[in-house]
Amino acid sequence: MKYKIPLLLLLGFVLINLFINSCKKDTQGSISSLFTQGKWQLASVLVTNTSGLTTTIDTLNTTCDSTQVFTFNTDNTCTYTNFDCKPQVANGHWALSTDQITLSADIICKDTTAAGTSRPFLVSQIVNLGQYSMVLQTGDYNVIPTTLNKTRVVRYGFVRQKTSIK
Repeated sequence: MKYKIPLLLLLGFVLINLFINSCKKDTQGSISSLFTQGKWQLASVLVTNTSGLTTTIDTLNTTCDSTQVFTFNTDNTCTYTNFDCKPQVANGHWALSTDQITLSADIICKDTTAAGTSRPFLVSQIVNLGQYSMVLQTGDYNVIPTTLNKTRVVRYGFVRQKTSIK
């Protein structure tokens, strides 16, 4: 009998904690809110080309003096300014996969390819996403390089722009 009251109190404490911790959480820590909390400035572009046993790594946009900015809006629209160091504002829509590992953005950007335009972020793997940095990987990131195929992976590194306080 002397253990009955402390045991009931302990059981009540556990049940209250389970109830409190099972409540629906807000979305402040979600992937979507990290995308939309500011503008993302391009910091680096790294391209990895693999052909057979040979791998080359190139850094792109090393001489670009234009600021390239990727902006995600809460209504799932997005803009990219000055893609591939070309003066432009490309608009589109963005969405996340159900597992929130893949970003899909349908923006069409002018670039230096033979076609003249591309959809660079149509399917992008989210490699890293934090409060101040983001890395998106596109291309053949899900293909295992062999001696029979060629792969190209482009890694875009972004940093969150500071917002001015007025």
